[in-house]
Amino acid sequence: MMGDAESCSSRVFNYGWNNGNHIIKVEAYNEVVNRLRELNEPEVDVPGFEDELWVHFNRLPTRYVRYALDMKVERAKDVLMHKRLLHMAGASAIAIGPAIEVRPVQVRSASGVHRINSLHSNSQREISPQDSDIPGNMRHDHLKLATHEITISTNDKPKLFRQLTSLLSETGLDIQEAHAFSTLDGYSLDVFVVGGWAVEETEKLKHVLTRKIHRLEKQHWLKERNSLPMKKLEQTGINFNYVNLSSRGNNALEIDASCLRYEKQIASGSFSDVYKGTYHNQDVAIKVLKNGNLNENIPREFAQEVFILSKIQHKNVIELIGACTKPPNLYIVTEYMSGGCMYDFLHMQKGILTLPSLLKVAIDVSEGLSYLHQNDIIHRDLKASNLLMGEKGVVKIADFGVARLLDPAGIMTAETGTYRWMAPEVIEHKPYSHKADIFSFGIILWELLTGKLPYENLTPLQAAIGVVQKGLRPEIPRDTHPKLVELLHHCWHQDPSFRPDFSEILKFLQHISNMVEGKRKLVSCVEATPT
Repeated sequence: MMGDAESCSSRVFNYGWNNGNHIIKVEAYNEVVNRLRELNEPEVDVPGFEDELWVHFNRLPTRYVRYALDMKVERAKDVLMHKRLLHMAGASAIAIGPAIEVRPVQVRSASGVHRINSLHSNSQREISPQDSDIPGNMRHDHLKLATHEITISTNDKPKLFRQLTSLLSETGLDIQEAHAFSTLDGYSLDVFVVGGWAVEETEKLKHVLTRKIHRLEKQHWLKERNSLPMKKLEQTGINFNYVNLSSRGNNALEIDASCLRYEKQIASGSFSDVYKGTYHNQDVAIKVLKNGNLNENIPREFAQEVFILSKIQHKNVIELIGACTKPPNLYIVTEYMSGGCMYDFLHMQKGILTLPSLLKVAIDVSEGLSYLHQNDIIHRDLKASNLLMGEKGVVKIADFGVARLLDPAGIMTAETGTYRWMAPEVIEHKPYSHKADIFSFGIILWELLTGKLPYENLTPLQAAIGVVQKGLRPEIPRDTHPKLVELLHHCWHQDPSFRPDFSEILKFLQHISNMVEGKRKLVSCVEATPT
């Protein structure tokens, strides 16, 4: 999942593909991905990871090329931490608080004068550390004082860097180095290297800074709480402090976390883990948000996913059993699908679908999506990894973290989803509708036909640029049923108005299915006839 970051390839189009700074960013991105694979980081194997990582690099303007230069092979794992902090900061309007990481680091000794680089102002200034700035209880033994790296992400605002610098100095920290970045979508990523705190008390330092920055953030949030973005969120009817599940009756209640039993982890992402478990002796899937306690930010997607799942019921949509919505227990509990996800079946298990089986899957997905669209819900992240298989071959649509109620004006978050499945109008930040889901369905249909990753020889960004600028589409195998070829071309048409609705797609698929079944019966009858 990409979230609501406005970081898109359409901005890259404006800079130009051959722009020197952009090339540096692409090279850094590729080096980081390769290094993380060498380190066997589990996050790399999560479907859509490369797309999310590219979004992270593009959240920082191209002129901030130093981030790409610094975050190459040597600091590849730091990129994961920065990506996580920025995501947590994205929920600060909900939970009022910074996302912060503090860790001891080893830095070569320098002169008594340290240089601070601020990319907010593109200026440099020098400071001379004073022992008097160090708290009295720590002055007695400088040998035990360590160098720490402090990374802070929060809503960006005027004078933020100056406020954070003052706050660190007031805490008794000697700022040796600092880097400040502003993202395109209004968040900060500030990295400070400081001295003046005992290495044994790293966690205490994080607690002290979190509390102080929390106060700073709260003061700003109280001034901005009536801003337009917050009003739009409130208009969706979602209570971010508590999501009321009672509207669906006894089938969806607030779950007591103590009644959940965990058996094994079945999936892991940047911000959540999924476990197979039981609830009152019923097999369930438990989606657990990471860092979901009172002192952390509550991701916006959690509230949205619970809200939407509590409003829908269909045989081809994952069923909500209930949720734990009171921090620190933030869980979404759904029915357990024993067959796993379609992505693993196609790409990990190298499964092959016969034409009748493929049509059955496509019809299941179409029925679920037709239901969602009739209820003005756009999924926005359709792909094989979000299709789950049950014991009896039924396929259900899952993962509604970025799903939204349709905005009649077409004003929706740009570039939401995963590049390889994303409609061109979404990539280009144009107004879009439920027809974006139909484009993604076309890519899924091709995926079911071939068992391959869309545009597997291209990076996610290259694929996105090809889709928009060159009308690039996956190559359809020659032996594909002619009617399916026709359907694919309709679904991934560049102009959304030419794409069919799912009610039409359903009729078309059922017609093909009847043709295939009729042909199969005819062949069986001929073979059974004695000569």
